[in-house]
Amino acid sequence: MTAPTLPDAARILDLATGYMVSQQLFQASRIGLFAAVADGADTVTAIAERCGIGERIARILADAMASQGLLGRTDGRYTVAPDAEAYLTGGASALDLAPFLTFLSEISYPHWLQFARTVDTTEPGDLQMDDARWATFMAGVMTYNRLHAQEFGRAIDLAGARRALDFGGLSAEFALAVMARNPELHTTFAYAPGFDDGIAEAVEAAGLAGRSTVEPTDTATGAPEGPYDLVFANHVIHRFGAEENAAIFRRLRAAAEPGATLTVLDFFLDDDAEQRGIDALHAGEYLVIDGTIVYPESEVRSWLAEAGWEVREKVALPGSPRVLVATAV
Repeated sequence: MTAPTLPDAARILDLATGYMVSQQLFQASRIGLFAAVADGADTVTAIAERCGIGERIARILADAMASQGLLGRTDGRYTVAPDAEAYLTGGASALDLAPFLTFLSEISYPHWLQFARTVDTTEPGDLQMDDARWATFMAGVMTYNRLHAQEFGRAIDLAGARRALDFGGLSAEFALAVMARNPELHTTFAYAPGFDDGIAEAVEAAGLAGRSTVEPTDTATGAPEGPYDLVFANHVIHRFGAEENAAIFRRLRAAAEPGATLTVLDFFLDDDAEQRGIDALHAGEYLVIDGTIVYPESEVRSWLAEAGWEVREKVALPGSPRVLVATAV
């Protein structure tokens, strides 16, 4: 009798040891390994000298990053992969993700050590924040938002809009990315007090001065006055309860003209044949960090439909949330 053929356990072990990869990435970023290689320190000896570490750990980190494709390795010399060069080489990066990796290393990862309690109680862990940790938290989150905004601007076609409302967001970068491609677009930023700081400066720094208005507005209860032909509700829904979100979308519909476009950017749990991994992972992240919610997409769609928004498209942004694009009907 032939013994049954068993599947191998490689996938399970890859998942179980994933924290080893992330920890080595965090430290490679912290010591400037990618910038060193990009600048020509392309051997173990040169990496060790440039980064101020021993040759043994230089070899371990460089080979670990090569195993993940972030570095190339040929005859003992390393090169930086295009994605690592764009995001991991410090000041030379197109968008430096180092502050986000620091957040993951110093805030998120230690917090996940409380996840067993969260599983048993459905309660978030204790962040135990002081001023320094809050600074690390916000620098990381806003860096990640800049990545989201970059991908949003590249993937979502909002040409032709003239009057936009950016409601309740956490970062002006999303609207700025769209405004940079649409010279006729004026945006009203209706952000909660405390979240509206720095918007005018960000608009001016982007070279878009004179094309925005800032109106401090409570996100949960504010009723903006329109009409607008474009509405952003990006990174809003995970911060509020279901009834609050349903009411927010009703008020946004009241401020929108017929045919206006709404974007809802967030992570979603879906009913697709295969759940997108990054959304499901962030459902755990949001819960263990502060108890906020990654909602099922079907529930979000029900709020939109009830409020008079018809979803016409769903766009998955690389390394970032998804976007539901809806039309005011």
